[in-house]
Order: sequence, then structure tokens, then C-alpha cells
Amino acid sequence: MRKLPHEGIIFPLMKKTLLIIPTYNERENITRLVALIRKIVPEATVCVVDGNSPDGTADAVKAMQRNDAGIILIEQAKKNGLGGAYRAGFARALAEKDIDTVITMDADFSHHPRYLPDLIAARASCDMAIGSRYVRGGGTHGWGLGRRLLSRFGNQYARFVTGMPFHDCTSGFNAISADLLRKTDWQLCGASGFAFLMELKWALMRRKPSWKEVPIVFEDRKAGESKISARIVYEGILLPLRMRFGKKRVYSDVSA
Repeated sequence: MRKLPHEGIIFPLMKKTLLIIPTYNERENITRLVALIRKIVPEATVCVVDGNSPDGTADAVKAMQRNDAGIILIEQAKKNGLGGAYRAGFARALAEKDIDTVITMDADFSHHPRYLPDLIAARASCDMAIGSRYVRGGGTHGWGLGRRLLSRFGNQYARFVTGMPFHDCTSGFNAISADLLRKTDWQLCGASGFAFLMELKWALMRRKPSWKEVPIVFEDRKAGESKISARIVYEGILLPLRMRFGKKRVYSDVSA
């Protein structure tokens, strides 16, 4: 057990933790974010997956790598969306035998690193810990009414259609057992936008994992531009229907 002096939180150290952070035009955020992550969880490895950002995000990461061996950079030839970035990150993480926990998070401080100790502590006693806006103690900050309603409706819709038990089906702040990922056909999760996170949870739940939701406050980005588009919203509407009622069986049965 180790005590974090800045938080006063005690949690068990994992075998090895790797954080995956997809980026596209996040130069304004990535240096500060990674520095804070390395301060809060210095034993973790940070893997940035950059989609050929024209603003020089990858160059900022390379500059940090010169003084920090705990930072990995995956440079993609083109922008492959959130799903493409996470598939590349998962492949890199699971190629290392000593990785025990894989964490997904945004690059824009919407998922603040202050919650990492809570997620890691929760993951120590279950297969999957979800950073949730919609459990007691969670919430959002800096959103307008329209976005709050869209998010609330989207999660209720996803829960109703898919039958998933989570309060925050679209959360992108997750700590997942590497063993669980290895048993899951995450490679077949084909969504490109934020719906990938919902599709991933659907695939993981077919393995009947133990899970917890950890309250977080999701904060609107302070710098850079939002990646939400009409196409991404449309994908999020259609995907739950495809997952629940699609004729094509995408994921392996639990008994397989």
C-alpha cells in the first residue's frame, strides 16, 4: 500500500498501469496534462495516440519523452477517430505482459487526473471501474443546458436499448483489467467516435466482469476545440440499436 501525499488517499499499487490518451490538435493541453498525471501517478505509463495533428501535438509529446521514459507516443498516419486511437492503444498495451490495468481518458482535462487514484483503487477490487457523471457525487461543470440534456438523454437511451446496467454508458474515463481486455473482442468494436466507448462496454459486459462506478465531475475543456459533430451524435443514436437488435453477431459468446 502507498499513500499519496497530495491527496491523502491510500490505494494498492498495481502490477503496472498504462493510460491511453487519444489526441488530435491537443498541443495546448497535452504537456500540462501529462505532467500532472506523472505527478499524481508516477508509477504509471502514459501512452499518447496522436492522429497526425497539424498543430504539433506529437512534437510536444516527443519533447517530454526526452526526459521521461514513462511516456509512449503512437503516431498514426491520419486521423482515425477515437475508436481507431483506442484500438491502436489497446494493441500496444496488451503487447506488454506486465500490464495489469489499462486506463482510458480524454486529453482536454474533461477527465481530471485528480480522479486517477480513485479509479485505480476501485479497479483493485473489480475488473472494470467507470468514472461516472451520473452517480451520487458525480456531475458536469461548464456545460450548457442543451449539452446536459443531450448527455442525460443519451445515457438513458443507451441503458434502455442495450440493457447495460451502468449509469454512465458513454463515459470515457475507465480503468479496465488487462486480462479482461485480452478475453474480449475489442478489435471488432467498429465505432469511430465517442460511441466506441459504449460499444466497448457492451463487448466487455459479455464476459460478465465485476465492475464499479466511481463519481467524477466532468469539466468542459479549457483549451482547444470540441470533437463532437453531427456525425458522432448520429453514430451514438444508431449504435445501441445495432448492438441490441443487429442480426450479425459481432462478439464472441461468453461461453466461447
